[in-house]
Amino acid sequence: MMFTKTITLAALASLATALPAVQPVKRDGGVTITNNIPETVYAWSVSDRVSNMHTLSAGGGSYQESWQTNDNGGGISIKLSSTQEQTNVLQFEYTQSGDTIYWDMSCIDLTGDNIFTKYGFSVTPSTSDGANCPSVNCAAGDTACAEAYLKPDDDHATHGCPIDTTFAVSLG
Repeated sequence: MMFTKTITLAALASLATALPAVQPVKRDGGVTITNNIPETVYAWSVSDRVSNMHTLSAGGGSYQESWQTNDNGGGISIKLSSTQEQTNVLQFEYTQSGDTIYWDMSCIDLTGDNIFTKYGFSVTPSTSDGANCPSVNCAAGDTACAEAYLKPDDDHATHGCPIDTTFAVSLG
């Protein structure tokens, strides 16, 4: 009986190696946010629910997120604040659609003096296609950065990139 099971298992193993391998579709991509500001920054990933708060320590702390989906069909907003409250936030927003990741930076919820305007921020995609997948650079002190959303009815700041793009968001 043991001999028969061994022969059967060997035959199945041999058959399995003869079958073509099915490779999963590679959909790597995501965002890494690095805090180069000399103050702590707090982050939350928000969809139809809010993640735990993440602390990005001053001078190099970071947060990384692979692309997520929102159960209610909307997008994701990574909210960044200089306080442990989700107020006066800079947002990296994204939504998946097929093989494209649509994204933007939003300053809509920033008010008055804030560390993000004071020190500036940038976004650099891993792809080299600057026309369709551009970088964003909002210089220190630029209170009206043309490369980010400043008011709700703007629609110029959304970009579409390949789904496997990774983004480096640099604060400061």
